[in-house]
Amino acid sequence: MPDAALRLTRLLEQLLGTPLPVRIRAWDGSQAGPPGAPMLVARNRRALRRLLFKPGELGLARAWVAGDLTVEGDLYTALDLIAGLVWERDEDAPGLTRTLRDPGARAAVRGLVRLAGPPLPPAPPREEVRRRRGRLHTRHSDRRAISHHYDVGNDFYELVLGPSMVYSCAYWPAPGPGATLEQAQHDKLELICRKLDLKPGRRLLDVGCGWGSMAIHAAREHGVSAVGVTLSREQAAYARKRVADEGLTDRVEIRVQDYRDVDDGPYDAVSSIGMAEHVGAAPYLEYARALYALLGPGGRLLNHQIARRPQRDESTYRVDEFIDAYVFPDGELAPLGTTVTQLERAGFEVRDVESLREHYALTLRHWVANLEAHRDRAARLAGPGRARVWQLYMAASAVAFERNRIGVNQVLAVRPPESGGSGMPLRARTWGAKTA
Repeated sequence: MPDAALRLTRLLEQLLGTPLPVRIRAWDGSQAGPPGAPMLVARNRRALRRLLFKPGELGLARAWVAGDLTVEGDLYTALDLIAGLVWERDEDAPGLTRTLRDPGARAAVRGLVRLAGPPLPPAPPREEVRRRRGRLHTRHSDRRAISHHYDVGNDFYELVLGPSMVYSCAYWPAPGPGATLEQAQHDKLELICRKLDLKPGRRLLDVGCGWGSMAIHAAREHGVSAVGVTLSREQAAYARKRVADEGLTDRVEIRVQDYRDVDDGPYDAVSSIGMAEHVGAAPYLEYARALYALLGPGGRLLNHQIARRPQRDESTYRVDEFIDAYVFPDGELAPLGTTVTQLERAGFEVRDVESLREHYALTLRHWVANLEAHRDRAARLAGPGRARVWQLYMAASAVAFERNRIGVNQVLAVRPPESGGSGMPLRARTWGAKTA
């Protein structure tokens, strides 16, 4: 009688010291676990070998990307249920090293090894980043990391992001029928333009411009001259075509350029939307100072950036293992307070902070729905493994925002003029009406 699922469930519960919150179906067709719960499907023994070799989220991710592990039922519910086992273990909870001092835990591991069978370990899926030696966040390493994430194919991103081609948190209205991703992304770009007080004749620098959406919106709707910089050649080519199609080549310039090499200031405003996560903790002050130097007195910066919660050990800012290995190589997340401090150290006066955490969860759920609605085409465009990477990354990120493990914030800062004024309205958040 097939019993791999029951044996696997009992051994994992013995090792973890807690009941599994999900149901398991094993490679022999057997099932075990709470009735009605989402089902983790281990399609072969290799799925277990991946978990044994790399316990935690990276092992789970490798099994998912390779297609060895799938979920039947609601993916969000499954991720929510296992969050406490994988991502949210208490800092004071015993780690695996301490757990394995217990004879029962060691016996469970031996049982899992026998159940998994040889050989061990499997090679990582080819979609995983192959690490190279050298310093992080050099111009060369940043170009390589950006290419890994953004040069997946513009057709693939069109499928996921929709017509707006905006790859950052949208700005949603109050819950109700009729809200669309496209409108919410338009409203986000408009919100940023109003916070930056963009007007005809002013100059905007969009750092990490992506496919050109912010630069195009600012030029078309607010009459500015915009420069967008990106390290992705695929993005730049796509953005330039959009600019030409909009008839904005006289007002929008798209460059393949590192922000550290921009030297044609002063600008009246700088937008950095979903780019600062790539900068890194060590160079962050350099980033802030570079943007400060590119602004004229009274110029505004809108820094839209994902933040993580403070933790006891602040020696690393690296993103989760799965995201670092498959999605954003070398990405680093800092707490909001650290970001504000660095901007202030660079000379900025921080004038407003707005959290959009729930907005990003909604945005990600829409992206996942787009991907799942075109699953076969996504697999053809990017490859089956890469499509699974993006599905897991976006769904898990949505759950992380919903559970308040991470947040996203718009920080509005000003380069103060010598007079001490800021040019800001006396009452904050008066960007509800379009400026003249």
